[in-house]
Amino acid sequence: PTGYMENSISYSAIEDVQLLSWENAPKYCLQLTIPGGTVLLQAANSYLRDQWFHSLQWKKKIYKYKKVLSNPSRWEVVLKEIRTLVDMALTSPLQDDSIHQAPLEIVSKLLSENNNLTTQDHESIIVAIAPLLENNHPPPDLCEFFCKHCRERPRSMVVIEVFTPVVQRILKHNMDFGKCPRLRLFTQEYILALNELNAGMEVVKKFIHSMHGPTGQCPHPRVLPNLVAVCLAAIYSCYEEFINSRDNSPSLKEIRNGCQQQCDRKPNLPLRLLHTSPDLVSQEATLTESRLKPVIVTASEIHVEVERNNTANQKMTANVGNDSEPNLIDCLMVSPTCSTMSIELSAQADRILGCYVEILKMLSDYDDWRPALASLLQPIPFPKEALAHEKFTKELKYVIQRFAEDPRQEVHSCLLSVRAGKDGWFQLYSPGGVACDDDGELFASMVHILMGSCYKTKKFLLSLAENKLGPCMLLALRGNQTMVEILCLMLEYNIIDNNDTQLQIISTLESTDVGKRMYEQLCDRQRELKELQRKGGPTRLTLPSKSTDADLARLLSSGSFGNLENLSLAFTNVTSACAEHLIKLPSLKQLNLWSTQFGDAGLRLLSEHLTMLQVLNLCETPVTDAGLLALSSMKSLCSLNMNSTKLSADTYEDLKVFL
Repeated sequence: PTGYMENSISYSAIEDVQLLSWENAPKYCLQLTIPGGTVLLQAANSYLRDQWFHSLQWKKKIYKYKKVLSNPSRWEVVLKEIRTLVDMALTSPLQDDSIHQAPLEIVSKLLSENNNLTTQDHESIIVAIAPLLENNHPPPDLCEFFCKHCRERPRSMVVIEVFTPVVQRILKHNMDFGKCPRLRLFTQEYILALNELNAGMEVVKKFIHSMHGPTGQCPHPRVLPNLVAVCLAAIYSCYEEFINSRDNSPSLKEIRNGCQQQCDRKPNLPLRLLHTSPDLVSQEATLTESRLKPVIVTASEIHVEVERNNTANQKMTANVGNDSEPNLIDCLMVSPTCSTMSIELSAQADRILGCYVEILKMLSDYDDWRPALASLLQPIPFPKEALAHEKFTKELKYVIQRFAEDPRQEVHSCLLSVRAGKDGWFQLYSPGGVACDDDGELFASMVHILMGSCYKTKKFLLSLAENKLGPCMLLALRGNQTMVEILCLMLEYNIIDNNDTQLQIISTLESTDVGKRMYEQLCDRQRELKELQRKGGPTRLTLPSKSTDADLARLLSSGSFGNLENLSLAFTNVTSACAEHLIKLPSLKQLNLWSTQFGDAGLRLLSEHLTMLQVLNLCETPVTDAGLLALSSMKSLCSLNMNSTKLSADTYEDLKVFL
């Protein structure tokens, strides 16, 4: 019979597959031998015929191995068949993912159905399939098998010799652990196995360094996000018991074990918080003996046990009479000298936590990884139970310190919260925050780097004045130069309206040598400012080309410019630093910055102080979207030239709405 096949032929029925090679044979044909005779398949060309030939051979052998390995009798025979299967997959000329993936799935099914293997059998099978894992991710069941081996035999040489390249490939090429959660779990168990070796964290450190590479720039963009995902999941698992006691829902582990019913759940596990209570303070202020009275506070998200202290002179800001249930962070916003949080983790969870927090520290030491790491940790991705755990926040402090020391804006800007009402690392580690344990040293470092960048603005100072004025004054009283500068800027920009508070700030400044010196300089600047803003002087002013910031400062300090309305700095060498002097011109309405080096930091300062500006020329300046968006608050602006800047279409549309 000729033509198209009317009935299918099962692969198991094919006894042999051959290429027709005799003389005068039909061109491009395959001969299939079946129980009822033979069938000739004719292809359009030799390339397609060869594809058919190798595909049929591969499929026929796969069915054979599935049958052989589905009913194993002796494991030495099974191991021999697995090695043959691997060799067949490696030598096949076919280029397809399933060529290597199908043997892995066969072995994975074999292992999932046979749980009584010896350790030697485990290692022999892993070594046998190792060549297939060089270019393929292991299937989910195989990942479970690998995880079990890492847990039971972490010191096995298989972990170092076979699993290392597999995990390296996962970290370099995996795009989404959400689709392959067992790959993440395998990576997590592998790192824990490395930590169990004699050298411990030194081995883990060498592994992290091998993933980064010897150069200053990691060539694999997926390594850092994947490592952070593994760390976050591992840290979350340490607090999973506490988290699930909060909402009484089954944990992932219990779901895998089939425990999903309410009756199977463990009772809620309360957390203990030692917290000073204001009402007890008022009662005990006149007493000579201290008393401790435990109180249970049921928060909306977790059970917190509170013990009251008898410290009478502490200023508490908690709203005691509020009927609404407080969130955990509000409950924990207490001074570190009178509060401790006790979460007892199991020994295993404690080891996991220590290992993965240490990895986060290692990641923060790489300069090229730090910007992305800071971005991945904003907003705060850890559960509230972790933030309430003193050991965790104390260890993580090193990472936040590294962010605070980095001069790059994209790094230290991640210390701030992403939106109003959402606490960030800055709030968490500032005095009064749950993680603060150093009397504000880290807080001072964070403020210093933020003020030295583009956050020298009224908004940032106003936030400090409203929420952290007490800590700022305390640190200034102890001679911290950054906080002294903060207080001087609050006075200079008229951030503080209350006269008594202003006098208290002045007294604080005058109590130290550095504060007294900076306050005297502030007074001198204020006198110069009054002279500068005194009515009189020119209404228009143009600086010569090539003028610098110093030239502008020298000119403005030479007389009064209270009437100056039009200032042209076009084609000069001024930068954003000159904004400090421009904001002191009360009548300025037109400003020409064409072809200068005036940037985003200067624009932010202008937008907060020169609210009456009507005309602004930024043509051929290095400003970007980040600075231009700040101009949306300048409601008096009538003309804005942004030609030859890095303005994007989206920012242009946004500015059109506001201006």
